[in-house]
Parts: sequence; C-alpha cells; structure tokens
Amino acid sequence: MGMSEFYGATDEAESRATLERALELGVTLFDTADMYGMGANETFLSPFVRAHRDRVLIATKFGYARSPERPDDWSLNNRPEFMRAAAERSLRRLGVDTIDLYYMHRRDPAVPLEDSIGAMADLVAEGKIRWLGLCAVDAAELRAAHALHPIAALQSEWSIFTRDIEREVIPAAAELGVTVVPYSPLGRGMLTGRPFGATLGADDARQNFPRFSAENVDANARLVERIEGIATDMGATPAQLALAWLYAQAAELGVACVPIPGTRKRARLEENLAAALLRPSEAAIQALEPLAAAVQGIAV
Repeated sequence: MGMSEFYGATDEAESRATLERALELGVTLFDTADMYGMGANETFLSPFVRAHRDRVLIATKFGYARSPERPDDWSLNNRPEFMRAAAERSLRRLGVDTIDLYYMHRRDPAVPLEDSIGAMADLVAEGKIRWLGLCAVDAAELRAAHALHPIAALQSEWSIFTRDIEREVIPAAAELGVTVVPYSPLGRGMLTGRPFGATLGADDARQNFPRFSAENVDANARLVERIEGIATDMGATPAQLALAWLYAQAAELGVACVPIPGTRKRARLEENLAAALLRPSEAAIQALEPLAAAVQGIAV
C-alpha cells in the first residue's frame, strides 16, 4: 500500500528493489488492493508479479467504490456485478490470468453474504481466483461465509497495540482453519520506535489517525518506549519484537499467522524478516500483555 499512496512520498526504484530482495529472501505472498492508489499499486506490481509468476502469490481486494474519477468515495459495494467488474480490472492491471487470494476488503452489510461469497465462488470455478479471503469481519460473519465457501485467509488489524480480534475472531479462525493475515502489525509504524506526531508529512494519512493525534501520540510513545526496553534486552529492535510477539501469540492461540508489515525499504525488510527467528521469553510476553489496554486513540 505504502509504495503507491497514504504514507507520503516514496522512492519507486527502492520499492522495486525491496520487492526483489523480499523474493530473494523467501517472501512469496505480496498483498495489494484495487483501491491502493486507485489501481496504481496493482499496475506497479504487475512487472514484478509477471516476471516471477511461478514463485509469487498475489493477493488483492475489492469492496471500496473509490476510483480515479471518485477519489473521495469511500463507500462500500459488495454486489456481485461490482465484484466481478473489479476482479476483471484487477486481473488486467496485474497482467495475470488468476488472482491467488481475493479478499472482500470490507463487508457491505447491505449485501447478503450469500450473494457476495457466491459470486466470488463463481470466479473460483472459472479459474480467475484460487482462494477467497475476508477483511475485518466478525466471528459470526467469518463462520457464515466459510459455510458458503471455504475462506482461506482473514486479514484484520492485529498487533501488540490492537488485540480485540483475540476475543472471538481468532478462536473462530483457529476452529475453521483460516489463516490470519495481520495488517498494521507494526501499528502503522508506531511500533518501530520512530518518532511520529509532528514529523508526519501533510500527505501522510496517519495525520488523521487518533493514535497519532497531538493529544494521544506522547502517551502512546511512552508505551513504545517500554517495548523498546524489552527489545533491547533481547538484542532486537522494537519492530522485531512486535512481529515475534505476533508469531508467539498466534501459536499460543492455535492459528496460522502471516503478518504483512508493508515496508518500502530493503533495510526495514531485512529487519522485519529476522523477527521470524526470535522467540520472546514468557517474561517478555507478560510485560507486553497490558499495553493494548493503555493505548490512547481508537484504532482506524
């Protein structure tokens, strides 16, 4: 996402080098959406995906009505005809015959799940999609969708700072065998330990997120300092600890987990991947336990 929009200016050459380095280091799942850059991110990824099609799993999404003609239209549309048209556009932009993992980006409650999932399943039968995914649904919606057609993955926000899905959604995913793909596992960058607040550019979407607001960012930064201290004791960075915590938490809760940190730089990529080898101690995990309840600002 950040390679095309939302987090300020980006270096296209470095972004492309980061994609190649990721594949070189064993990363195979690459996540985009039709609304990231209003199609631009899929187009950006196309040369990379096509050059390595036998090694790359490409995930994309539909559901937002946003388009170059209506950039401020954040309404949802899960109607079958909208989904089919969106899928065809994504296939063309990506330059592939099949989307490996196709997500409903957000649930439109005005459209019955039977209609949306049924239409997505039709595309599976046609060979245009391999697996179905959902984003940010509750446990009941996940169960209902899975009863209509197997759901391979659920993408929701999950991190040291955002843990509400652990109450009902994670147990449902574990029971159904659905892989959880945490987005913003680094708290939209906050858990990297970088200073934020006044340092965010005017075109950075985080300016609008409550956790980064002037009244909340200092309190949240103090929580990050506690994470930094624990990470230092482990010989790790706070970002590495945040990702290692996710892997440990997923294992504890019995669910498969593939976080998507979403970096734009090779150095950060390498830092993040090293987290897969870390094993936080029980003391470290217990020290992190109360932090989510202390976070200021509702997640967006």
